[in-house]
Amino acid sequence: MRRYGLIGYPLAQSFSKKYFDEKFEKEGLTDCRFDNFPIASIDELLPEVLNAYPDLCGLAVTIPYKQQVLPFLHSTANIPEGLTACNCIKIISGKLHGYNTDYIGFEKSFTPFLQPHHTRALVLGNGGATAAVIYVLKKLNIGYDIVSRRIHDQSTLTYSDIDKKVMEEHTIIINTTPLGMFPANDSCPAIPYEFITERHFLYDLVYNPAKTLFLQQGEKRGATIKNGADMLILQAEENWRIWNH
Repeated sequence: MRRYGLIGYPLAQSFSKKYFDEKFEKEGLTDCRFDNFPIASIDELLPEVLNAYPDLCGLAVTIPYKQQVLPFLHSTANIPEGLTACNCIKIISGKLHGYNTDYIGFEKSFTPFLQPHHTRALVLGNGGATAAVIYVLKKLNIGYDIVSRRIHDQSTLTYSDIDKKVMEEHTIIINTTPLGMFPANDSCPAIPYEFITERHFLYDLVYNPAKTLFLQQGEKRGATIKNGADMLILQAEENWRIWNH
């Protein structure tokens, strides 16, 4: 039996288990299993997951542990320099080897929609998924500001700082927060949507629902919109490649 899993909290609306269960069935992989491990603290990783399931070959990592898991890794050599988050772990002889496949999924799903005037981005939120987004923006030479409720870490703006001028200067808006995720479908980041135009590109890492209130607000004003579904599929397949090669 080859066992894989996902750590995070909570995991009620997890994409990964459904995706891999269907993948295993479709491809006839009867010796593979994927489990959810909804651990309330990262300190439960060893006793509740690794010690309890010695047959684990790999783990996906989601909110809120993409950064908290870093001290538990035996190797971060495969995480690109400057990217301080891990969403994929390959387990070899009990050793945890960290990877980041979020940035691969984000880059491949994000870049096809870019236009020449998309030169600066507002990144809403500053959690584990934000690291992958920032890594890609730097790679593409796209300027950015990180928005949070208060200035901390790398954030440069608060939501109250966002006005018409800021919206005009930032024609890309990327939501990395869980706002709008099922079942809280009626929530969205507190930005002045009235200043969105057809020149804007709104990308939401949330994928359930497929069209969040954030994306709906952009769509009705003519903006290009994209959810995180493709990003998830791309990073999941990259996880699978890493776990098995």
